[in-house]
Amino acid sequence: MADDALTPVHLTKVLDGLAENPALPAGLVCRLARYRRGFGHVATRPDLTLDLIEEILTSDYRWLLHSLALNPRLPNAIRMRLAAHADPDVRAALVVGARDAPRELYERLINDPDTRVREYLAEHDDVPADLLARLAGDPDPQVRATLARWWTQAPETVRRVLLTDPVDDVRAAACSTYYARSPHPTPPPDLLAELLADPVTRAAAVRHALLTPQLAARLAADPDYQVRRQVAEHPQLPPPVRDLLADDPSAHVRVGVFGRPDTPEPVRHRIHEDIQQGERPLTDMLDDELDDNALLQQSEDHMAVSELRHLRLDWVTANPLPYLSSPYICFRRSAARNRTLPPDAIIRLLNDDDSGVRTTMATHAPHLVDPATAERIDREFQPDKKTNWRPADEFTFPPQTLRRLATDPDPRMRCLAPRDLDLPVELTERLATDPDSAVRHAIAGHPNLPAHARRALLADPNEQVARAAATAPTLPVAEMDRFLTLAGL
Repeated sequence: MADDALTPVHLTKVLDGLAENPALPAGLVCRLARYRRGFGHVATRPDLTLDLIEEILTSDYRWLLHSLALNPRLPNAIRMRLAAHADPDVRAALVVGARDAPRELYERLINDPDTRVREYLAEHDDVPADLLARLAGDPDPQVRATLARWWTQAPETVRRVLLTDPVDDVRAAACSTYYARSPHPTPPPDLLAELLADPVTRAAAVRHALLTPQLAARLAADPDYQVRRQVAEHPQLPPPVRDLLADDPSAHVRVGVFGRPDTPEPVRHRIHEDIQQGERPLTDMLDDELDDNALLQQSEDHMAVSELRHLRLDWVTANPLPYLSSPYICFRRSAARNRTLPPDAIIRLLNDDDSGVRTTMATHAPHLVDPATAERIDREFQPDKKTNWRPADEFTFPPQTLRRLATDPDPRMRCLAPRDLDLPVELTERLATDPDSAVRHAIAGHPNLPAHARRALLADPNEQVARAAATAPTLPVAEMDRFLTLAGL
C-alpha cells in the first residue's frame, strides 16, 4: 500500500461500500459487523456465517438488526427468532425481506401488535391466502385498505368483505381506479348498484356498469370530476353525452373524451387546443379558499397538458399506421408501442421530433436500432419526469463507441464509457478525475482503474463516489484493512 494513501472524507460511506463488496474477506466482514455507525448494511450480505449472525443478534445496535432482518437469505430459525424481537421496526423489516419463508413465520406475525408489520404482510406475495384473508377483518382500517389495494386477486368472499367495509377508505381502496398490482379486480355484479350509489366507490364502479343513456346522463352530471372522467372513457358512452362532456369544466374530463376512438376529429382538435392554451403555472391556479376536492381538481387540470402527451391509447397501438404523422404526441407514442410495424414506419418514428416517440419506438424494436441511432436517441433523451433509466440501458454499444464517448463533451454521455470493461487504463484514469461527479461515480468500480486513481476516488469529496469505489472487487485487501483500522475496528 502506498505511503501517500489518502484518508476518506466519507469514511462511513466507504464502509457501506465495503459491506457490499463481494471480495471482502470473512475476517473483515466480522470486523465490519462491529461498526456502530451507519445503517449496518453488512448484515444484508449473503455470506454471513452462523457465528456472525449470532453476534449480530446479541448486539444492541438497532440498525444492524434491522439490516439483518432485511436479509432475504437468512435461515428460517433465525427469522423465527427475529419475529419475536421487541423492536417493531425489526419485525417489519423481516416481513419486507422474507423470501420463501415458512408458514409458521407468517402465522406468528399475522396478529402482530404493530400496524406496520400487518400492513407489510398485506402487501407480501408469499403470505398464504388463508392468512391474508384474515387481514380483511383486521381491526386497523389502514391494514384492510392496504390489503384491498395489493391483493387484487383475492377470493370473491374477501373482496365482498372489503367492498362493503364500514370505513370509506377501505371501500375506496377495494373499488378504485388504481391498484398496486394488475390485473385489476372486477366487482361482483350484484354489488354494482351499491357501489355506484356510494360516492367513494362510484368513480371506479363506472367502468364495470352497463351504461344506458339514462345512467350515462346522470353520471355525466355528477359533481365528482373523477366520476365524469370514467364516464368519458366508457366504451358504451352515447354520443350526445360524449359531446356534452367534451365541454366539461374539468380539463381532466375533457382529456378522457380526447382519447376516445369515436370522438370526432374537430372535437378532439378543439379539446387539445383548449387545454394547451389554458396551461398556466400551478401556483397561479391555487387558491387558499379552495377546499381539498377543488384543490385536487385544479391540480389535475394543470396536469392535463402533461397527460395529453402520455395517454396510452390501445386502439391506436392496435392500428398504428394511420397515426404515424398525427399532430398529437400521445397518438404517435401509442403507435410506436406496436411491435409489428413495418421497417419504414419504424424508421419514421425513430426520427420523430418528440423524444418520447423516438424512445418508445427504440425500446419496442431494439433489433432494428443500430448503434448510431441508439446513441442519438440516448443523447437527445428528454425524460418527462426524473428517472435513473435511460435509453442506452436497452442497448449494448460496441467498444469503439464507448471509448469515443469517454471524451465526449457531454458528461452524461461520458458516463456510458465505463460499460466497456476493457476500457484502456488511460481512459479510466481520465474519467476518474472528471469534473462531473456522476462520471467519477460511473468509473469508480471499473476493474482497469490504476491503484492511485482508485485511492483518489475513495477519498472523493462526493460520498456516493467514495462508496462506489469501495464496492470494487479489485480493491486490495490491505486497503480494506486500512479503512477498518481507521474506523477503530
